[in-house]
Amino acid sequence: MPTVYLTHPACLKHDLGGDHPETPARLHAIEDQLIASGLMQLLDYQQARSVTREELLLVHSVEHVDGMYAMASVQQQTRTLVQLDDDTALGPHTLEAACFAAGAVVQAVDMVMAGEALNAFCNVRPPGHHANRHQAAGFCIFNNLAVGVARALHHHGLRRVAVVDFDVHHGDGTEAIFHDEPRVLMCSTFRHPFYPYSGTGPHSPHRINVPLPAGADGDRFRAAVTEFWLPALQAFAPEMIFISAGFDAHREDEMGGLALREADYAWVTRLLMQQAEATAAGRIVSVLEGGYALSALGRSACAHIRALSAE
Repeated sequence: MPTVYLTHPACLKHDLGGDHPETPARLHAIEDQLIASGLMQLLDYQQARSVTREELLLVHSVEHVDGMYAMASVQQQTRTLVQLDDDTALGPHTLEAACFAAGAVVQAVDMVMAGEALNAFCNVRPPGHHANRHQAAGFCIFNNLAVGVARALHHHGLRRVAVVDFDVHHGDGTEAIFHDEPRVLMCSTFRHPFYPYSGTGPHSPHRINVPLPAGADGDRFRAAVTEFWLPALQAFAPEMIFISAGFDAHREDEMGGLALREADYAWVTRLLMQQAEATAAGRIVSVLEGGYALSALGRSACAHIRALSAE
């Protein structure tokens, strides 16, 4: 059963200008590597559907969802960027891209739950893990992964879902959305101190945050995963695993300041697959987050997807 690969052309149309690091070229970098490696032909390539308002409202407030649509409507008339924060803006096609990005994760969940795929990778943008219930932030409009988690909980009735986030930035939006949800275990590594300057409180039974210092390499990352993530995942026994797959902790990504390599992403993916096979019938949905050094992003995502596909 092949890994399903979901994306949509609308995700390429979101463009905030040539100097913005969250660029359409990110998706091309991943696809180019998949094609060059021969891996693309082994994947089940699917064009994503758009998210519905009702699906967004499972994790976002009415004010946030309706506010994004209202601002996008204004933007369509003015044809100028609507700045949401220092890093995040609405361009002419941003809302459309965000809706397909979130919809891809819902579709991935449905396909995996239906047994149409063992696991999935969503090559989508804008990313999502900084968007919280009430606002966009950090390049993110809607929290794509959180929308998928809500689909697994509310539509498919899962009782235990794990979120694993190895982006260089703490997934503060995802953590805030599920802060009081005991059905969701969140495990993360991230550089600290670093944007968004969160995630350093004490561990709780369902929040396993492991800050890493600047320059931390794969050995430090693997030790954090082995010492902190694995025991929590084994005890929680998730019925599905979601991955916030940010590749900006790669040593070539100058924006990140950590020193992971492709082999580290392949290693953690295989480890998560073992956990999924033990308690979740193999079910994994992985969603692209960060990664801004294009060559490193493509190679790292390819290593991650190769491990998912067990090729």
